Amino acid sequence: MTDTAGGTPIRVLLVDDHGVVRRGLRGYLELLDDIEVVGEAENGVQGVELSAELVPDVVLMDIVMPQLDGIGAISQIKAAQPAVQIVALTSFIEEDKVLAALESGASGFILKDADADDVAAAIRAAYNDEVHLDPAAARILAKGMRSRNEERPGDALTERELEVLSLVGHGRSNKEIATDLGITERTARTHVSNILGKLDLQSRTQAALYAVERKLVHH
Repeated sequence: MTDTAGGTPIRVLLVDDHGVVRRGLRGYLELLDDIEVVGEAENGVQGVELSAELVPDVVLMDIVMPQLDGIGAISQIKAAQPAVQIVALTSFIEEDKVLAALESGASGFILKDADADDVAAAIRAAYNDEVHLDPAAARILAKGMRSRNEERPGDALTERELEVLSLVGHGRSNKEIATDLGITERTARTHVSNILGKLDLQSRTQAALYAVERKLVHH
């Protein structure tokens, strides 16, 4: 069970154009004490509007939808509400859609046929600033980033930022990084923001994969 702030459930918005998918997700998530479904939308336009109205903690966002697809909706939500975490949902893995979703600001990527436990794990990870990717999506993203990493010199980072980046690569949250390094959570958050800016990355997920590609993650 995730330790949410003050024991409050993680507020989740479901965005998917298939009613049966939304009902299935809601049916499972409503069984969990630490997750609360606060709304449903059947396309990207509704998703953006409901996110602004409900201010959820996490949005589960289908990628392929009418009117406004998931990529566009993710971009709009993150531009207006940077604190809202978004987990992208898809029926099958396509390289361009994986890269586009994560570059638009999604913090996770899972397949619709994933186990219910994996969906809940992705929601909890996003809420806690952790990385959660379907393994196939992770491989695609790592491959897509490999060619671009040469344009992002890691030597622009300070020693402390390299330490933080290594921990991000291990999937640590800001809170865990703060504990590991003996700094405040706010300082950890600032370091992560600085790393993203220096490396021209859009998300924590990209930073984690950058760390893996540059062999900054030691097992």
